[in-house]
Amino acid sequence: MTTLHITVGDREQVREDALQFVQAAETDTLDDQDGTATLQFGTYDDLVDSLTPLRLELIQAIAEHAPESMREAARLVDRDVSDVHSDLKHLETLGILELKEGGPGGAMQPVVPFDRIEMHIDYPLINDIDGDEASVNA
Repeated sequence: MTTLHITVGDREQVREDALQFVQAAETDTLDDQDGTATLQFGTYDDLVDSLTPLRLELIQAIAEHAPESMREAARLVDRDVSDVHSDLKHLETLGILELKEGGPGGAMQPVVPFDRIEMHIDYPLINDIDGDEASVNA
């Protein structure tokens, strides 16, 4: 089973992870054997803006029904083709799905290469004090 792990972290950590990813890609040392991939957003707002309920519904419909084209994907979720096209391009940029050539009549076929998405959201309710987590006294 292939799993996409989605996390929310601080921007500096996202930057460091991206640099490490690029360096690993350049030296071809990426480990694809564990069947997982990670997508990290800098803030909770970034996550919510990118993975709207409509986009999550679209991802699930593609994973379940394997449509042969963007148009067929739009029919599955009963949405306008141009809106779905825009969402598919955004999701492709994030690495959540792929758009492959070879659909009927040369159509681009959306493919979700994951069986599962797991989200981990760290949402602190109290700001850190001097780098240490603040504790609440009862």
